[in-house]
Amino acid sequence: MSSFPMTVQVEPRFLPDQSSPEDGVYTFAYAVTITNHGTQAAQVIARHWLIQDATGHTQEVRGLGVIGQQPLLAPGETFRYTSGCRLQAATGTMRGSFFIVTERAERHDVPIPMFVLEADAGGVPASRVLH
Repeated sequence: MSSFPMTVQVEPRFLPDQSSPEDGVYTFAYAVTITNHGTQAAQVIARHWLIQDATGHTQEVRGLGVIGQQPLLAPGETFRYTSGCRLQAATGTMRGSFFIVTERAERHDVPIPMFVLEADAGGVPASRVLH
């Protein structure tokens, strides 16, 4: 599959009030922004995530759409949503891809760059994106 001019940015955030470190539960939210830089509309059909924590525990998530939707993005349009995950350790990484179909029925995988999930004691987000 060829590439499509669509970008994905992710802003992770640790949720201390929904976590229980003494039980090995670290909860994170992440805001995803998908922007269509192409010249034709494209629809997000499915997602694929690889989530790994510092202990080496890996989760693979596949599913249709995002948050129960399959957004159609016109050229220049942006779609933003928030979701979350739980880790068994205070740090981890996520990466993945979106499967999209253009209005001309062309299929593409849009990569989601790896980003770090990191809990911190002060409750201030300690997020960073890896390139």
